[in-house]
Amino acid sequence: MRNIKIIFNALRSLSFNKIMKLLRLTLPHPLFSIMGFYATLRSFTLAQKHFPKTHSNNGVGNAFRHSLWTCLIMMYCCKISSPKKALAYCKKMTDLHEELFPNKPLETKMDLHNNKVGMDYFMELLPGVHRQFFETSFFVKDLIDKTKTAKVLENLDDDFEDELVYLK
Repeated sequence: MRNIKIIFNALRSLSFNKIMKLLRLTLPHPLFSIMGFYATLRSFTLAQKHFPKTHSNNGVGNAFRHSLWTCLIMMYCCKISSPKKALAYCKKMTDLHEELFPNKPLETKMDLHNNKVGMDYFMELLPGVHRQFFETSFFVKDLIDKTKTAKVLENLDDDFEDELVYLK
């Protein structure tokens, strides 16, 4: 319940223009939007469970949450549509999140990078598992393992490819 309250408080803080951008994303894809909202709640809950101290700041828990979030969006949307459409929606949704709730440039780079790591990881798993049979547990353990090798992002020029990144 606490996570829902956090999300609705964030939505209430949006300006009219930002609300219009959000509606342009959600109205054409209502089922994807519902799936994305559910993925948001699940990623918050799981990040809180596994990384209670760092999921809400710029630590490894945040890296885990962002990558898990994109995996879950992809998983849920793939159950009702094609992986290609799910990927396009996931990218739009997560990029829009960074636009609606702007951070400092280094934090934005970190979030976008970790989102990409999650999307790439899902797409890497896709050929080996039928999209209807994906489960949350497929991602949690491996993404927790990825946090153990996460790299510290120190400047905007850093590129860590498929590694999770966090800020000190």
